[in-house]
Amino acid sequence: MKKYTDLSDIQELSQLITEVKHCKENPFQDKNIGKNKTLVMLFFNESLRTRLSTEKAAKNLGMYVISLQINNAWNLEFEDGKVMHLANSEHVKEAARVISQYADIIAIRAFPLLKDKQKDESEIIINNFVKYASVPILNLESATAHPLQALADALTLQEHTTKKKPKVVLSWAPHPKALPHAVANSFVKIMQKSEVDFVITNPKGYDLNSEITKDTTVLHDQQEALKDADFVYTKNWSSYESYGKILGSHTTWMLTKEKLQKAKFMHCLPVRRNVVVEDAVLDSDASLVINQANNRTYAAQAVLKQLLKTPKNE
Repeated sequence: MKKYTDLSDIQELSQLITEVKHCKENPFQDKNIGKNKTLVMLFFNESLRTRLSTEKAAKNLGMYVISLQINNAWNLEFEDGKVMHLANSEHVKEAARVISQYADIIAIRAFPLLKDKQKDESEIIINNFVKYASVPILNLESATAHPLQALADALTLQEHTTKKKPKVVLSWAPHPKALPHAVANSFVKIMQKSEVDFVITNPKGYDLNSEITKDTTVLHDQQEALKDADFVYTKNWSSYESYGKILGSHTTWMLTKEKLQKAKFMHCLPVRRNVVVEDAVLDSDASLVINQANNRTYAAQAVLKQLLKTPKNE
C-alpha cells in the first residue's frame, strides 16, 4: 500500500480487516516494525480520537511520532503559479518535500470549508501532499473522506453482528452546525463493499453525492428505513445539492430508543446528546460508540503496518 487516502487504496478489504483484528488481539506483536521510523501528523483541524488513536497505533509499532497543529505554525499555499504576497508564506511544493525528509509516513487531517464544492472535492491539501511528498500519505479525515473511521466501523459491525447479512441503516441526524460529508461518504463506500443489507435515510434536500451512493437505497422516510434494522449509524451532514447549507432543523430526526428498537447504535463521535441522539440510547447496552472509538487504534495500526512496508521514494 503506497498511500491510504481513500477506501479505494484497499486492495482486499477482508484481508485488511483480518489484519485489524490481529492488531487488536496482540497490539505489540509488531513492536519493532516501526523502529527508527517517524510518523509526522499534520493537523489543519482539531482532533481528539483521531490524534490519540493514531499516535497510540504508531507507538504500538515502535514509531516516533511528531504532531504539528499546522495552522498555528504557518499558512501553506496550495495553488500553482500563485504570487505569494499575502498571508501564505510557504508553498506545499517545498513543505511536502522537506517534511518527507523528517518522516517515513505523513498523516494529514484537513476539513472542507463547505463553501466551494468543486474546490473541496479536489482534495487540494491531501492530493498536493500525495503529489509532492516522497513518503506515503495517510488520511486522518479530509474534505470528502474518513477512511480510518470507516475501517474501524466495519470491524465494529463484524464484532457485534449475529447475522450473515445484517440490515445496516445510515440515518441523517439534526445538528446546529453545517457538517462535512466525509464520515458518511466513507461509511457508504465501506458498506457497499460489505455483506450487509444497507439503507440510507435522510430528509429531502440532504441526499449525499449520487456518485458515491450509486444504487444504494435512499429513503426519505426515517421510520420506514429503520424497520427491522440491526445497526443504526447516525450522522449529520449538510446539504450536498445546496452545498454546505442547513435546510432546516428537522429535530424529529433525532434518534430515540423507541426508533432504535432492538438495533445496535453507532456514531463516530463527538456526538451532541439529545440533539443527534437521546441519552437513553447512548447510555444503553445498545450503544457501540465506545467500541468504535477503541477500534480506531487498531484500524490505524493495520494501515500503518501496510504503509511501513512501502520503501521510501518508491
